[in-house]
Amino acid sequence: MNSHLPFDPESQATARQGIPLAERMRPGSLDEIAGQEHLTGPGKVLREMIAGDRLASIVFWGPPGTGKTTIARIIAKETKSHFVAYSAVLSGIKEIKGVMAEAERHFRRTGRRTILFVDEIHRFNKAQQDAFLPYIESGVIVLIGATTENPSFEVVGALLSRVKVYLLHPLGKEDTERILQRALQDEEKGLGSYGVHPEAGVLELIATYADGDARAALNALELALSIATGRQKDKRPLRVSLEDLAAALQRKLPSHYKGGEEHFNLISALHKSLRNSDADASIYWLARMLEAGEDPLYIARRLVRFASEDVGLADIRALRVALDAVETVRLVGLPECKLALAQAALYLSVAPKSNAIYTAYGEAEADVQRTRNEPPPLHILNAPTELMKGLGYGKGYQYAHETQRHVAAMECLPKALKGREYYKPTANGMEKRIREILDDIKKRKAEFARDLES
Repeated sequence: MNSHLPFDPESQATARQGIPLAERMRPGSLDEIAGQEHLTGPGKVLREMIAGDRLASIVFWGPPGTGKTTIARIIAKETKSHFVAYSAVLSGIKEIKGVMAEAERHFRRTGRRTILFVDEIHRFNKAQQDAFLPYIESGVIVLIGATTENPSFEVVGALLSRVKVYLLHPLGKEDTERILQRALQDEEKGLGSYGVHPEAGVLELIATYADGDARAALNALELALSIATGRQKDKRPLRVSLEDLAAALQRKLPSHYKGGEEHFNLISALHKSLRNSDADASIYWLARMLEAGEDPLYIARRLVRFASEDVGLADIRALRVALDAVETVRLVGLPECKLALAQAALYLSVAPKSNAIYTAYGEAEADVQRTRNEPPPLHILNAPTELMKGLGYGKGYQYAHETQRHVAAMECLPKALKGREYYKPTANGMEKRIREILDDIKKRKAEFARDLES
């Protein structure tokens, strides 16, 4: 087999030493592929094509770490065709033409086609992509391209019309965690012989951080393990802590405060006095902080945060008042800015209060962390190309301006979050009117839905 892949998929004797965990754990069969059941599951298109050795030219389109190269390697093992792999980053058109000329000679000698796998095919220009066309049409090669970019824009039309595009989805969080668990348990290719025990939450955080990329997840686990090994030396079982993971990812909890218990106590007193609409206590704690030498810009930033967290849309002017205080501090500095800060603090203390924005964002953030990056519904995505239309982009979209009630009944949240309500306005200040507006929108949506059914 003539393969230019960095790791020969057919070699069972390849030394494991020095090979990254993500490479060692690369699936060797379709049964081991995670998250792409729509292509590789029983009876699905790729499994049937490979089983019958009836492979056509295709382009895999999907995010990094979703299995594009892995599926190509599995094809290398299971198909009867000659297989050659190149990366568009490392190879030029001269090399590719040489490969295709050799493929033509091979075809004439044996009658067998060559499968040419081109990773990152979007990096080839128009002339380079056009060079594939005569060899695809003559049946000399079967082209398998892999790209993270939309083929509608990155693959030339003549080539796109001769290939079938298959979309690979980002791995789900559960799929990523299963891949990590398999790596921990596999004694031959993975970490099973090391006795690794991750602390509770480590695998979940890795899966969240990886965002659907199996390679990134395994790399993060391997690096965290390396840090844990250096910390624990020869201790067994080897425990990977959250601190090890934080060091591996180089992520720390953000720190918004300077040290000192008094600092924390005073800012807490100011914030809670503002929240409780206590104007006198608010001005007192503000003065305590300023006279103690607190940075006035720090206080101004906290007022900005308070304006959104505790006032929000109950008074839409509150954020502007706080931002004006920030600008005044920067413009005139101490001591002149003290009164501007006092003015902002007093305004915020007497403003109607609502934490509806804070609560709404917190719930939405929790869903983002829990469900990862759910894809938007296809009907609210644009479809500027025939390929995207064929995949269902924009199908069923309802243009609100053309409806009688100026609102459509279509779902705009991801399927997994259908019906979720994050923003729940209070009856305070402007939010009372906002709640009435939202109730009216909900009513008009229901009426629109009934009209469609009748």
